[in-house]
Order: sequence, then structure tokens, then C-alpha cells
Amino acid sequence: MTSAPKPISAIDLFCGAGGLSLGLKQAGIEVAAGFDFDESCRFPYEANIGARFVHADIAEVTAEHLEEIWDGAETRLLAGCAPCQPFSSHRRGADTSEESNWSLLEHFGRLVNETKPEFVTMENVVRLMRMPVFEQFVQGLEELGYTVDYRTVNGPLFGLAQTRRRLILVASRQGEINVPKGLGNGPATTVRDIISGLPVLENGQSDPTDPLHRARSLSPLNLKRMRASKPGGTWRDWPEALLAACHRKPSGQSFQSFYSRMEWDRPAPTITTQAYNFGTGRFGHPDQDRSLTLREAAMLQGFPVDYQFVPTGSKPTLSKVGKLIGNAVPPAFGRAVGQTFIRALAQSIEQGEPT
Repeated sequence: MTSAPKPISAIDLFCGAGGLSLGLKQAGIEVAAGFDFDESCRFPYEANIGARFVHADIAEVTAEHLEEIWDGAETRLLAGCAPCQPFSSHRRGADTSEESNWSLLEHFGRLVNETKPEFVTMENVVRLMRMPVFEQFVQGLEELGYTVDYRTVNGPLFGLAQTRRRLILVASRQGEINVPKGLGNGPATTVRDIISGLPVLENGQSDPTDPLHRARSLSPLNLKRMRASKPGGTWRDWPEALLAACHRKPSGQSFQSFYSRMEWDRPAPTITTQAYNFGTGRFGHPDQDRSLTLREAAMLQGFPVDYQFVPTGSKPTLSKVGKLIGNAVPPAFGRAVGQTFIRALAQSIEQGEPT
């Protein structure tokens, strides 16, 4: 008779506000801890994930730190999303070359090499696949005996109401493993599905029951631009008098999605760290004359409506919380990857059982 496998114990490097950890928990994985260099991640991580938060520079984290947290766990998962730009205090001088931006991934690989967990996963920007440091990371995993798979995934295929294309890598020392392909070709989750139930707000208005549901005040000019914008349209829909100087230059002709509205019945565009700012993308509300709120951005990123980013009674800062939301791994990706590891572990145990 096949025994039930013990929970996989995960450590989330570069954990941020907890998007990846939340998805792993939803899949049934036990999250032991999250590491991040940004202290502002502590509250949302501990409050929502209920796991230990370690404020640390990844360059100073050792195998002993991780093994102490895993504490003899039978099946370990090392997960993470190394930031696109280095936040470590150990930057390599003033080198700004593209390869130097990935030094954090090298430390991720170092910790894999030193601890050799049963499973590894990474989420990152798609262009990382073209970098030598990624080739070295994959080669290092393979030399350690891991089966490795990676590919580009897109949010709507995983039930995310956002066209977010990311690189996902999975690696296993327990046998065959593959990046999940998503939920199939059913109807995409839309902006309407996710945020239409939130209270209606005017420009600059706040929801008294939710400090994150606050509309940033638009200038009189940008309010006119918002009112002239059509869902799914561009600034070309505006009267000539509303055009910005950049729109009149040849170099600005290609920026069609800036100063524009989302559409109710399609997924949102990629949620960035400034998704609350009408001028930085297609971040106008579909029919309310305002930009997205932090709560709407978080929900479109896949966080539940009650996810806490700041302590009760605290006033959220647009830039700080916007960064936490925009840099997060959508929980939908973490959930799909977590389910993949759970199935792989169960299959490994079944194949290892005596007949």
C-alpha cells in the first residue's frame, strides 16, 4: 500500500510580499520561510503567509541558514524570483552591463549547489533565457543530477486576469518534471470577473473600509484625458488639444497604451509597479474616470481581496505598495508549479514502492 507523502517544505528566496509562497500554500506545499532584502516585505509576508520572514542579503545566506529552517524535512523545495535588477548591497562595483544584473541568480545557484534540495523552481523575465547566466544556472542544475524544464508561460492560461508573460523553470531530483501548461483553452478570466464588485470611486476618492482601494487624484488635464479615453483605445482618440508633447514626436508614436483605459471583458495588461498611474500604461479604469487603485492592481495580480500589505491603521504609500504588488509572482503561477511538484513526489513514491 502506498503511503501518503509528507508535505514538501519550501523556502522562498526573494519572497517579496508573498505571491509565490501564497500560490505554493494554495497547492498544498508547506512554506517554511521567505527571504528578502526589502524589510517592507516583512508585514505582508508574515501576516498573510504565516511563515517566518528573514531579512537578509542573499549573498550572505548560507546552506546552514537554509538547513536550519528545513530542519530535517524529507522533501525540500528551493523557490524564488531573483529580481531583474540587483538589490543586494554586494553590487559588483559600478558595472552596469547586462550580465551584472543577474548576480542574484548566481547566488541562487550557489545555494542550490550547497543544499541540493529535491525540487527547485524559478520565475523570472522572459529575456533571461537569452543570458549566459541562465545557461550556467541550468547547466549547474543538470550537473547536479536534476531533471530541468523551462518555458515561457502566459497569465490567462493559468486563470490570471492579466497578460503577463514570464519564464518558469522547474527542476527535480525525483524524476521527470515539466513546467505546467496551464488550465487549457477555456474562456479567459477578465478584468470584470476580478474587480467589478469593488465599490465605485470618483477621482481622488477612497473606500473607507479598505485603505488600498483609493483612487489617485488626477490633474485637471489628465482628468480631461481620462474622460476622452475609450476602453481599449489609445491617446489617438483624444482631441488635439489634449495631446502631450511626447505624443507629437515621432519617438512617441509607438507608445499606444500610455494614458489609456482597460477593457472590462479582456484580461488586464501586465501589472507593473506603477499600475496606479494613468500615465504609465493602460491603467485607466474601464468606465470610472480614474486610474486603478492598489487593491485593484493587487487583485488583477491574483491576490485575494483581503490580502494585507500594510498593518491595520497604516496609510499605504502608493510607490511602496505599488512596488510590492508589481514585483510579485502571481499566486496562480505558484499554485500551478506547486501542484506539479506534489504530483511528481507522489509519482516518485509510487514508483519506488515494492510490488
